[in-house]
Amino acid sequence: MAAKTQDFTAMMKDMMGAFPVDTTSMEDAFKTSATLNEKLSAVALDAAGKSAEISTAWTQGTLAKLSDITKAKSEPADYAKAMTDFASAQAEMTAEHMAAFAEIAKKVQMDTVELMMAAGKDFSDDATAAVKKATADATATAKKATTAAAK
Repeated sequence: MAAKTQDFTAMMKDMMGAFPVDTTSMEDAFKTSATLNEKLSAVALDAAGKSAEISTAWTQGTLAKLSDITKAKSEPADYAKAMTDFASAQAEMTAEHMAAFAEIAKKVQMDTVELMMAAGKDFSDDATAAVKKATADATATAKKATTAAAK
């Protein structure tokens, strides 16, 4: 009598069919990630735009003050005074603009932390939902298998 070989392909198909893969949790995680990236990009682009505005204003202010230095003076001491005034104005503009840059950096940091905390909650909610669904599916599949085996 010849031994009958088992059909492992059919057995694997049955086994894989008993544990269907639900991709909705992966799609939800991707959507959450894409939304987070969109929001982080918006924060970065906003900061870049504001930084460009500050840099432009700083450059225009410097050029305006330089025009005062380049004007011809009647007394040699007036050149020294113009240089002193320019240096004083530059120091003041530098302090103002660096403070403005610091405010932008602070806002970016706060917005980023807020987004990351919200995303962490979203990812946690997605993961919890996926685990609950997987548990329910596995329980249902196990019940089907137990019922089928009992028959």
